[in-house]
Amino acid sequence: MTGQRILLASHGTAGATAAERAAFDRAAGGGTIHHLVVVPDFWKGMLGDDWLNNAVVHVRFGRYVENQLEREITVHLEKVAMEAKTRGIPYTAEARQGKPAECLIEAAEAGEFDLVVIGSPRPKGETGYRSRMVLDTLAKGLRRPLLIVPHPKR
Repeated sequence: MTGQRILLASHGTAGATAAERAAFDRAAGGGTIHHLVVVPDFWKGMLGDDWLNNAVVHVRFGRYVENQLEREITVHLEKVAMEAKTRGIPYTAEARQGKPAECLIEAAEAGEFDLVVIGSPRPKGETGYRSRMVLDTLAKGLRRPLLIVPHPKR
């Protein structure tokens, strides 16, 4: 089905990129894409502990982590926005911090979407941090159709 109002959750991994392609295909012909990037709440605790032995180093490292995440998200959003522009698909985006499934449910409830699109979890053996999307929470809380796009290596 084309021309749908899509809520796309992606963050630049191979599986998320597959979800982006599927969202673009479904939004073609008059649809829209709202792109959600979730920064999992575990990043709040990435300030270390024993080696950051004074407050100044602790604050500096915290700012470094936040700035690095912001740069990576901005680059990713710009890339997806450019693809949307190239395809002539209206595109909006936002970033949230929290539990991925809960953030996605909240974003879905805040807008009028025909479909929510995400990538599947990485196959075993693939490198990278798993974002901890709790599919059971998502399935129970989401009141919109959900498309889980298979990882390209499956």
